Amino acid sequence: MAVGLKKIGLNKWQVERLPQMRAEVIVFAKEAMIPQLQEDLSLSQLQESAMLPQVISPVVGLPDIHQGFGLPIGGVMATEGLISVGAVGMDINCGVRLLVSNLEYHPRLFNQKTLQTLIRKIEREIPIGLGGKRQGRIPGLTLNEVVVRGAEALVRKGFGVRNDLESIEEGGKLEGASFEALTDRAKKRGEKQVGTLGSGNHFIEIQKIEKVFDPQLAKAWGLFENQIGVMIHCGSRGLGHQTCLDYTDLFWRLKEKYRISVPRKGLAALPLETPEGTAYFGAMAAAVNFAFANRQFIEYQIQGVFNRFFKNKARLKIVYDVAHNIAKWEPLGGKQALIHRKGATRALPAGHSKNPKRYKKTGHPAIIPGSMGTSSFVLVGLPGASETYFSVNHGAGRAMSRREAKEKISQEEFEKQMGEIVYNKPFQVIADEAPGAYKDINLVIDTLVESKIAKKVVQLTPLAVIKGS
Repeated sequence: MAVGLKKIGLNKWQVERLPQMRAEVIVFAKEAMIPQLQEDLSLSQLQESAMLPQVISPVVGLPDIHQGFGLPIGGVMATEGLISVGAVGMDINCGVRLLVSNLEYHPRLFNQKTLQTLIRKIEREIPIGLGGKRQGRIPGLTLNEVVVRGAEALVRKGFGVRNDLESIEEGGKLEGASFEALTDRAKKRGEKQVGTLGSGNHFIEIQKIEKVFDPQLAKAWGLFENQIGVMIHCGSRGLGHQTCLDYTDLFWRLKEKYRISVPRKGLAALPLETPEGTAYFGAMAAAVNFAFANRQFIEYQIQGVFNRFFKNKARLKIVYDVAHNIAKWEPLGGKQALIHRKGATRALPAGHSKNPKRYKKTGHPAIIPGSMGTSSFVLVGLPGASETYFSVNHGAGRAMSRREAKEKISQEEFEKQMGEIVYNKPFQVIADEAPGAYKDINLVIDTLVESKIAKKVVQLTPLAVIKGS
């Protein structure tokens, strides 16, 4: 049954309010995207999220919204202190890091043969795919150090430079992490996975900056047209996934003890002040830090490949690293609120107090990847982003389930969509990640721009893509 929607502004919709809801639900989407929103349970999941106690109005759906576990992917929810495992998600701090080089694109330099060589060399350094692990731990680093100190732990051991931390959300370390709050199963799954890519929509992509929309801001961030860059998308691997499973089960069992009304298990939630709520925050922060460290080591490995291949002329450096699937305290209306971003990323405008020092005057880069065959964008938040708790979507958003994509998308269609882009796996392995399985990234971005939530800074196009299986 279709969920009722009322248009209340440009690309802004109010979702039908049910008697059990404690908050309004607002969705941002262009009119052309609305029929697709009614094809899955994402709008119903937003309504259910608005039924939780301590929820602050409104619960927000972003233009890449699609059905997920608990809060839909592309959902943002603020509470007065209730923490929901499913409103954070399975892959805690699945995020994106953008690196740029001194190199400029030229078709003779970055031909298919060169790109194929580059991705093969990267794959030799970085384990990819479901369950991918390193042969051993990173020398000199314990899992305890990784989950408590995050990217800082890697930098201290020489896998990066101090300036890297100034270009990572939360400085690469979310406070409050607890090694003890992780279960033994979670620790075991994550023990050898720092510096690994994973599967599904995770990727390493060699790109070029196709178009600059804001020359002044691009220059301030060190970006220019035809610049070669690398985008990394991965998260907390098995450690984060297991943490979600473990605490979902625990919270669901305790709902009656604490008299918490939760509409379904996927939204299992407890007050942060309870011992179990505190423990989950500590475990979640540990997984957040694991993911920051994971992307830090992947960056270090890719820098090594580029330095060797281009004889130290590439000089890859980080632009920014954004987190998805996270809950943290942020200022809201003169108070503090616990902001849950599920498949969403923070986008702070110029002058916001939470911006890192490097980006205080400009606002920080908000990185939004498309599909493996389409453009990605770097945006910056505008004051209008206060309507979404200073959040933008984390990607294009799925238009088909993985099963549907494998059934409907032909190899011929896939190859046509990919064009000259180099990729590392056969069609049969990555068919569920075909460009046709995703929403139109341009519609998604236009929704944000027209709503004055964010503005475009640069557009990047893929040259070569590494996917896990």
